[in-house]
Amino acid sequence: MSSFCNQTAKFLATVAQNMPELSGDVMQGWIENPRALQKLLAGLNPPVVVSATEFPIWKTIKLGTGPKSADDFRKAIKAAGMKVGNWASDILGKPEFVVADKEETEVDLVKVTVAELGFKKATRRDQIYNRAKELGLQICPPEVGPQLRLQLADQPNGEWILIGMEPIRRSGGYLSVFSVERSDSGLWLSGDYGGPGYVWDPDGVWVFVRPRK
Repeated sequence: MSSFCNQTAKFLATVAQNMPELSGDVMQGWIENPRALQKLLAGLNPPVVVSATEFPIWKTIKLGTGPKSADDFRKAIKAAGMKVGNWASDILGKPEFVVADKEETEVDLVKVTVAELGFKKATRRDQIYNRAKELGLQICPPEVGPQLRLQLADQPNGEWILIGMEPIRRSGGYLSVFSVERSDSGLWLSGDYGGPGYVWDPDGVWVFVRPRK
């Protein structure tokens, strides 16, 4: 305990010595608003996730449930009263979009923000993927996009989730990933930018696979 107290005292002294010059009004503002100060200081020491198992399973979905082609998924999504965006429809029809061709399988998905992966600012897509892999998460099979759309009928309005999959090149030449979202216009399977250098803000939400033991 004594060693901890001594270290704390030294740390506080170092902070005081290196504190930028603050006006009396600014200091008084922090004194009168300690909760805001606490929030500010907490941001200097964000929680660090070190393994995939620290992410709770958000949703378990089934792959290989019936639809086997782009047209199958387009029809199934439409029949469910949902919609398919132009970009999503395009990459559904590419050879890289493949589905499970055997028995039904289940995958456990985690939903994480860019910030929860440890990034405090807008971050490149490739860096987001690399960090997810470092933590033991896996890239989603492309079928996760349309299957998640079909199996997430209760998605809250305003939510927008990107699928952490290998990007598929659209007809226009740009790499894209699926996203599932709900807006005032309904439930959508959409497509979003998937280039390695495209950046996403810390509040961007991604879905990855959490492997089973």
